[in-house]
Amino acid sequence: GEARLVAVRRAVLEYELGVNHTDTEELSAGEEHLQRCTQLLEPHRLSPDCVSLYIQAQNNLGILWSERDEIKTAQTYLESAEALYNQYMKEDGNPPLDPSEHFMAEEEKLTDQERSKRFEKAYTHTLYYLAQVYQHLEMIEKAAQYCHTTLKRQLEYCGYYPVEWALNAATLSHDKCCHFCFSQQCFMESRHCLAAASVIFSQAGQVPSAEDNEAEQDQQDLRQRKAEIARCWIKYCLNLLQSARKLLEDNIGELDPDRQLELKAQRKKEEDEKEKGRKKAVLFGTSDICDSVLAMEEKVSSVYPLDFQEAREIFLVGQNYVQEAKEFFQVDGYVTDHIEIVQDHSALFKVLAFFEEDYERRCKMHKRRIDMLEPIYADLNPHYYLLISRQLQFELADTYYEMMDLKVAIGNRLEELDSHTIKKINSLAQLAIKYYELFLDSLRNPDKVFPEELEEDVLRPAMVAKFHIARLYGKLITSDSKKQLENMQTSLEYYTFLVDYCEKYPDAVRAVETELELSKEMVGLLPTRMERLRAKLCPFI
Repeated sequence: GEARLVAVRRAVLEYELGVNHTDTEELSAGEEHLQRCTQLLEPHRLSPDCVSLYIQAQNNLGILWSERDEIKTAQTYLESAEALYNQYMKEDGNPPLDPSEHFMAEEEKLTDQERSKRFEKAYTHTLYYLAQVYQHLEMIEKAAQYCHTTLKRQLEYCGYYPVEWALNAATLSHDKCCHFCFSQQCFMESRHCLAAASVIFSQAGQVPSAEDNEAEQDQQDLRQRKAEIARCWIKYCLNLLQSARKLLEDNIGELDPDRQLELKAQRKKEEDEKEKGRKKAVLFGTSDICDSVLAMEEKVSSVYPLDFQEAREIFLVGQNYVQEAKEFFQVDGYVTDHIEIVQDHSALFKVLAFFEEDYERRCKMHKRRIDMLEPIYADLNPHYYLLISRQLQFELADTYYEMMDLKVAIGNRLEELDSHTIKKINSLAQLAIKYYELFLDSLRNPDKVFPEELEEDVLRPAMVAKFHIARLYGKLITSDSKKQLENMQTSLEYYTFLVDYCEKYPDAVRAVETELELSKEMVGLLPTRMERLRAKLCPFI
């Protein structure tokens, strides 16, 4: 007993020296003291007077090796601490002594409740650091699980700052949406994280208005965190809508009515199973917090929308958060953030249009996208924001392209194309060509020469742009046969570029397989059509 007491007290001193050295970035000295601490405790690591100190020493060694970017070594220490906690709780489970108690008088010793709280806090730190380690190792799902458990434990043991906790929960929701397979369970958990984030954030108090003069920086920070949580809600709504679209679209990207009916019938059968998924999820908080979180969850679905009305409800939630995020991330001072939020807003309209059956209303939704994207693009300096400028050029081109296709589909339903529809189709086609050309021009070198071989990150968009321009020239409507012949020649040149490029660089084929197949077909067909048109023109030339 006496020998162990001496060893434990020495270990406490070594631990404190180790922590102090790591705080002052004397990492080698810090490691030396922490290693001696664990060596002294090793024979007694499962005893109530040693286990908490041993786990904290392992945690600090894990942090130390993380700072050296030796993530695998850090993982070993932290997993050892996790295993020791689980073993101790299984074999003993009583609140162990806190390291500070080894130099306290008997009457100063902590209560079992306080001991338990401190021990659980040390273990929560273990999980927190493990979450970071797994993220570094790109074990994304495991990282998310550990992050989720850490957040849950912080609520249970009241070891958190509301704003920081809320932002971490919101970020976790975004990670779930971005990194994991899109399952209904995934969206239910993501929504729960976001609802908890919004509820806990409200504990920080009302976000002050910009007119208040007190603690301006604190107010600014609160407004920013509120806007960041709003952005996570936007991503949630967008990902849910886009995942539903993937389930419902046919092989040409339109809504498949048979699939829609099948999924609606399937959903009806599963109504009774709805709450079972919730019971499997890791829920946050005490009963009071849970009630508030559940009330927040009811404001937006976690179920795939299967028709326009259901999609619109999710869209409106996302759009409300767009306005909230834009209040802070304004274009003056937050250019990149503001544009990304606007792009997400455009994407919400795009996916909502997929669910709309009326072509004219669908066209109006795409026009809303144009109205929000064009002013931003016009004010953007491509010299400083080249990547964003390219993204906007391509998105504007694609939006005009979709609108042109819709107008053609509307025209095909008419007995005869009227002049207004013809003018509209041509105008939309020319605007799409304009923005595709601007995108392609942005790839040219300072001497205005188009690259002989395209970089991998722009290969597909560049080839798709070429393909779409070829198709757009073929869609232009004119009664002038000479102009028609010119358009066909231009169309052939763009199709030929794509075919020739893929012959020269075979690795490019897998990026544009569908477009290449159609281009080869058109390269074979267009010369014959052009010859026929020339033959008709001959008597008049």
